[in-house]
Amino acid sequence: MGKNHHESQGIDRLNGDRRWSLNVWNLVEPPIVKNGPAPARAAALFFVLLLTCAFIFIHWIDGLGFQFIITGTSFQNPFIRSSIAGPSPAGFNCSVICPPYTPATIKSDHSPAETCPEYFRWIHEDLRPWKETGITKEMVERAGKSAQIRVVALNGRVFVKKHKSVYQTRDVVTVWGILQLLRLYPGRLPDFDIMFECGDKPVVRKSGYSGSEAARIPPVFHYCGSDSTFDIAFPDWSFWGWPELQIKPWETLRKELEEGNSRVKWMEREPYAYWKGNTKVSTVRKELLKCNVSEKQDLGALIYELVITSSPLLLHLHLILQFSNIAKDWQHEKIKNRFKNTDLASQCTHRYKIYAEGAAWSVSEKYILACDSVSLIITPHYYDFFTRSLLPTIHYWPISEKDKCRSIKFAIDWGNHHPHKAQEIGKAGSKFIQEELRMKNVYDYMFHLLDRYGKLMKYQPSVPEGAMEVCSETLACSGRGLKKKFKVSSMVTGPADSSPCTLPPPYDSPTLQFFLDWKKNLTNQVEKWEESEPLV
Repeated sequence: MGKNHHESQGIDRLNGDRRWSLNVWNLVEPPIVKNGPAPARAAALFFVLLLTCAFIFIHWIDGLGFQFIITGTSFQNPFIRSSIAGPSPAGFNCSVICPPYTPATIKSDHSPAETCPEYFRWIHEDLRPWKETGITKEMVERAGKSAQIRVVALNGRVFVKKHKSVYQTRDVVTVWGILQLLRLYPGRLPDFDIMFECGDKPVVRKSGYSGSEAARIPPVFHYCGSDSTFDIAFPDWSFWGWPELQIKPWETLRKELEEGNSRVKWMEREPYAYWKGNTKVSTVRKELLKCNVSEKQDLGALIYELVITSSPLLLHLHLILQFSNIAKDWQHEKIKNRFKNTDLASQCTHRYKIYAEGAAWSVSEKYILACDSVSLIITPHYYDFFTRSLLPTIHYWPISEKDKCRSIKFAIDWGNHHPHKAQEIGKAGSKFIQEELRMKNVYDYMFHLLDRYGKLMKYQPSVPEGAMEVCSETLACSGRGLKKKFKVSSMVTGPADSSPCTLPPPYDSPTLQFFLDWKKNLTNQVEKWEESEPLV
């Protein structure tokens, strides 16, 4: 199998390369002036050669083993141990196929479990659309039109079927997280059949499911949700590491961020607001550039733009043609500095840090909140599984998206004139992340969400046609470099010594409405302060 499999891979890749070459040629052929002046023909030919060289450069780099951000190869044999993946991790046996499933011995724990954090109550709200109808196979199959992968758990074994291409290795790492959950709490979850969307934006819009369609809402798991969608919020892939950006698994990084907070005390930090990211993905980020410190203005905001090229071809053209001018480029930092300049634990050096959504919600929110700095959150339109319980002026400072520069200026002036209150907000947000978002709680959230979901299912799931069985033994040893290292370091070693925390009851309508009104009123109060108090 091995030889034929690798030969088949080589043929597929060669055919893919030829298709790319044809696409490149079709892209640049029209500008060629075949009967025109020699300079025009020469210029066009040079452009074609430049594109071709860039294309070759892409695959040359890939052949050397460099891992670029845009891969497009996620789940193409990610579960088969590669011949170049290296030896098995210490104390762990890699396998080409999953070993026979053996139920682990569940440790008895008679001590009362602690109550889960308050944000666990949103599990009830996310599953409320199916409370009366339950979840049918037809609903799940319908969700497949939007989702990118399907994950089925049967008697402790996990099967995955891919529906669409996925950015980077989000799908692989997400499945890895689910496998670790099953290792932590073996035999405690019911069978489940879920459709998972791995993109940025929620996909199941509420406006499409009114009237008779309200009884056919497709359940789609996603990294974020919104008030206008039915997507079910689930912990994102970065909790188990983001190898493409060299961001470590959360439990390791969380501790590093905590240590980083102690390096520079709040009063000794720069009295500015800091933001660094890709401005090309959203209007709010593009507009944020207008707030940057310049020769003409000082609003207290330090905005660092990182140029991220979405096309591999354009990326490498950019590297060839502009290599000397891309000091702020993520790709440049990755190749030249291995992301030393984007080390998250060393960025807690400003009193304020800005959070601005990208195409949708951003994984950066937990890193920003963990910094002890006052988090200046520009009006969010999306949420992940824990952020709905954060309160303005308590855990963060709200920034108006309508007049963000003035709002940022006011927040910084207010904080610098009320340093003790500002520190309280920064520490409250950081404490929430450090204590409420430990990996034990992340796994417990996944547990209760999948447990409640599984109990809503009206059918017994089965292995989908074309699905592949995955397990820690195969997935841990697929890939290499950081993709392998992060999986090994985030691996659950065995069943938990304690039970999952106790899920709090759902909100009743008056309590939920009170909480939402309170949150809105806190934001409105800040807006009134901005309108009535002069800026210093």
